Amino acid sequence: MPGKGRTRIFLQMQKLKFQRGSDDIENQFIGVLDPCHLHLVTLPVKVSLGNNHQYTHEHTNKHNLQGWECLGNTQLAALMVASLAGQATAFSMKPQQKVASSTQLNVIGNQAESFGPATAIRNLKANLPQIEWLAEGHGSPDNKVNMPGYVQEVLSQPSAPRRESENEDRTHRIRSRFQEASADAAALKGMCVGEKDEQAWWRQAMNIPAGGRAVTKEEPLRVLVAGGGLAGLVTAAACHAKGMKVAIFEQASSYAPYGGPIQIQSNALRAIQRISPKCYEELVQAGTVTADRVSGLKIGYRKGNKLAGLYDAGDWLVRFDTIGPALEAGLPATVVVDRPVIQQIMVKHGLPEGTVRIKSRIQSYEDLGDGRGIVATLEDGTKAYADVLVGADGIWSQIRKLLHGLGEGAGGFAASGAAGGAIDDAEARKLARDTVEIAAQADRRFSGFTCYAALAPHRASNIEDVSYQILLGEKKYFVSTDGGGERQQWFALIREPAGGVDPVPTPEDPTPKLTRLRKEFAAIGSGGDADENEWDPFALELINASSEEDIKRRDLYDGAPLLATTDVQRLLSPWAKGPVALCGDAAHPMMPNLGQGGCQATEDSYRLGEELATVSHTKNVPGALGQYSRIRVIRTAIIQGFAQLGSDLLVDFDLMMTIPLLGPFFLRMTQLSMPWILRFLY
Repeated sequence: MPGKGRTRIFLQMQKLKFQRGSDDIENQFIGVLDPCHLHLVTLPVKVSLGNNHQYTHEHTNKHNLQGWECLGNTQLAALMVASLAGQATAFSMKPQQKVASSTQLNVIGNQAESFGPATAIRNLKANLPQIEWLAEGHGSPDNKVNMPGYVQEVLSQPSAPRRESENEDRTHRIRSRFQEASADAAALKGMCVGEKDEQAWWRQAMNIPAGGRAVTKEEPLRVLVAGGGLAGLVTAAACHAKGMKVAIFEQASSYAPYGGPIQIQSNALRAIQRISPKCYEELVQAGTVTADRVSGLKIGYRKGNKLAGLYDAGDWLVRFDTIGPALEAGLPATVVVDRPVIQQIMVKHGLPEGTVRIKSRIQSYEDLGDGRGIVATLEDGTKAYADVLVGADGIWSQIRKLLHGLGEGAGGFAASGAAGGAIDDAEARKLARDTVEIAAQADRRFSGFTCYAALAPHRASNIEDVSYQILLGEKKYFVSTDGGGERQQWFALIREPAGGVDPVPTPEDPTPKLTRLRKEFAAIGSGGDADENEWDPFALELINASSEEDIKRRDLYDGAPLLATTDVQRLLSPWAKGPVALCGDAAHPMMPNLGQGGCQATEDSYRLGEELATVSHTKNVPGALGQYSRIRVIRTAIIQGFAQLGSDLLVDFDLMMTIPLLGPFFLRMTQLSMPWILRFLY
């Protein structure tokens, strides 16, 4: 390969199929929208591949935009650049660096840091004389209003959902459903145990001749799914809905409610509705609508000046609604549903009884080749036979490790939605250290953030007006969302090296996690955090409503987007090879900012089922899986890259609020772009 110059890589295909949500759009090419002629024009994107090799891929064919919900120039270009070229620190494959963490472990790879300009501006500001009168005064009263007129106007539309105020009956109904689902999971209700396990279809090897076999109604396609979280359950349901035989192998010993409720946004609800109308109806009935109130970004503490604008702690920076874009696209309103409730709905209404087998980790597989399927070997030596294997086993996917030939330690035990709740603090401390080594082998990026999370049994003070908000600050931010049933799910993301752990509880400090969080988000009148910033009291309102035992901590990792490889096979079929494919976090782990991790996994599942449904002969399985991969990878890469970029920008938002002209412009562009981003997501 040339070490200098620019080599153009043409990725366009004659019949490229692209997917927006669960809709197919054919003959579309990536590019920037020309507002005058409504066609796609050249978008050169430079991708650094390390060792001084730089390549530019360029799409040159102009193509009509019929069937595409057109984004504006700025928004589409920003999304494309963020996903394909964005943060050089996060995306480029530089020579690996070792970064010492606070636990003396070596972190392999590049940690997320403030962008160079942000760091330079902070250093410059620190050395400039401070003029106190510029920071005197108060923020605008308009920024203290939760429900602005333009949001009220959207929510007042006849087709918009009507807010059901918090009440005792509703709270009891939601919490009881959660408890019932958790009890069902603990009792292994609907699982593959006993006689169902002994007589399972996947235990029987089929004598398939070279060249494969025909797929018929009597002998349908047989699909194994590794991982019983959301991605695995919906994938199995999608395949079952198309008449395939399915089996799920989940490594956890029980379905534990780790991570709190899941926000199922409008695009994911549409995919589930198409897979199983019954599952969709049950989820909507069990969920709490969050699209009936305002969402947005707030400043965590007093910031700004007379030249750039003054903001008091808790002032709104950006407010938006999620129902407007959903109504435009004819989609249902976003709901939040407890994780065990989702699991039990999918097991009961989306799958045959006995589909899910727990305590079952697929350790290896053999591709028999020539249309003859695969043989998967479980950790206990049990063999499973099928035509297709789908890796939905999370960010530390064992299937991904085998598929891409990653390092020996790449397939770690993931604190997944199915497994993580069973992990206590001692196990979590060990996992935090082990994950540093796993990430190095698995080619995953440490985001630069550790995350504390809990589901607080508390009726938030702003619950009737606000469903989702982020309090922004330097080095950290605090996210909260309505969890339903007078509960608030919150996340505190703090920038620090990977592998860190909290002290073991002692008589002097029996609650070390709470102690730290109370200092990190110290409220007005307390003297503030380590940087003397006094936070809006809402953060402590939720933190103090949580118990030490309920607060979980984990480092956040994600993956590089679309073109982080020079492997030709992976470029042509990014998540599939032969009869094996990946979906969900195994394929595209994301930062949580957009709330699209599980939603994109759901879209994956729908598309995977649709493509496999076209297979009439097992020799065509690799082609169908490759097609699924190509359809999905562009959209997920854009969203994945935008989530990465957004996460790093959030902790520099407070800096922008102090820069004259640039700060107000940056804020205004953020406000204007949110509806377009939501339209793209939905």
